[in-house]
Amino acid sequence: MPSQTSSKKNVSIHTPRLERGKQRVAELMAAAARVFAEQGYDAATMTEVAAQAQASIGSLYQYFPTKALLAQALHGAQLEVLRGRLESLAQQAPDLSPRQIAERILEELSLFLEENPAFIALAERRDIDKKAKAATRSGLLSLLTGLLAQAQPPLPAERHALTAVMLLELMKIAVSLKARESAEIAEGVVQTFKSMLGQHLDSL
Repeated sequence: MPSQTSSKKNVSIHTPRLERGKQRVAELMAAAARVFAEQGYDAATMTEVAAQAQASIGSLYQYFPTKALLAQALHGAQLEVLRGRLESLAQQAPDLSPRQIAERILEELSLFLEENPAFIALAERRDIDKKAKAATRSGLLSLLTGLLAQAQPPLPAERHALTAVMLLELMKIAVSLKARESAEIAEGVVQTFKSMLGQHLDSL
């Protein structure tokens, strides 16, 4: 995990070099994931995270001086997991239609959110660095565009970027809905949007 600097304070994450320290950081981040998922970002406290990890509060602050930096590190790690899931579709993409690729992307997102419920709270937090957010969006759009470009039958080239944006926005809607609505309503809305997008892609 690379060292990161807070945009608000001149503090940074301490990256351990020894295996024992790396294990401790993994335990702290796993505990943070549970607390953020259960309490939400705003309500979660560093004290609760330390307690969940069975660590001293001093140990937590040694590696993550602020809650914002802890959330930033965890969110970044989970984004890497999501990217990995999407990248794994690259080998399948040449055998899939545009609609099938879109459906697989949204299925992977759904599975990812089930396995990483803290991602919803972290994605909704208000203190996300704008430059980092823009870089994440750009990277995901590039990945989605690349997947769609491999579809068979192919989409018109000028539709690759547009469809990637539609998919990314639908992913954001899915995350937002899961944070605000019941599971039944969130799933129903996402499935409706997915069906509409599928029909649109079939028409192309």
